[in-house]
Amino acid sequence: MADLSSESSLRVLDPMERILEILFGLIMVLTATAAVSVVTADRAQIRTMLIAALGCNLAWGIIDGGMYLMACLNERGRGILALRAVREATDAVAVRRIIADALPPVVAAALSPEQLDAIGQRLLAMPPPPARPRLTARDGLGAVGVCLLVFFTTFPVAAPFIVMTDAPLALRVSNAVAVVMLFGCGYAFGRCSGLRPFATGFAMVAVGGVLVGVAIALGG
Repeated sequence: MADLSSESSLRVLDPMERILEILFGLIMVLTATAAVSVVTADRAQIRTMLIAALGCNLAWGIIDGGMYLMACLNERGRGILALRAVREATDAVAVRRIIADALPPVVAAALSPEQLDAIGQRLLAMPPPPARPRLTARDGLGAVGVCLLVFFTTFPVAAPFIVMTDAPLALRVSNAVAVVMLFGCGYAFGRCSGLRPFATGFAMVAVGGVLVGVAIALGG
């Protein structure tokens, strides 16, 4: 059941959210760096590419932050609706169904009817829910964190083009950094998801390469 207190029911950037935001920003900047022919490009073209990559990730960071706020509203709103439905239910069976539907399936399956009834009694003892969901300062911090993660993911991949004068070498270093970051995202994703971390890391490198290729092919 979603938390209906003033604190956000979504933690500010939990581990999986951080992984996905970094991965998203990484795919975005790789699309920009992989689309330029560094062998033939001059420094002005590379500078233009870097500015474009920064601007693109900043724009998508802002959009992603907005989507995070929408997710917060949705999660809190679903909790309000569930609590309201429990308070308006006419029998114990309906209350159990509402509570079970609001819980993760594996948790709901582990609870007995008596335990669901106890949860229902505690919910009925709570104050009436607010009329509508509201955002909190914690939600705002989460949105800013999402934006910054997407934006700053640009720099490790773009840094070789800034500090190196040899463009082909900078491209190779940039690609190596990107591969390491993709593997790191996959490894962390695997650990958080109960998958094999190393296998997931290598799979993420492959998937990331395919996604970048598709984005470039479609003009991204």
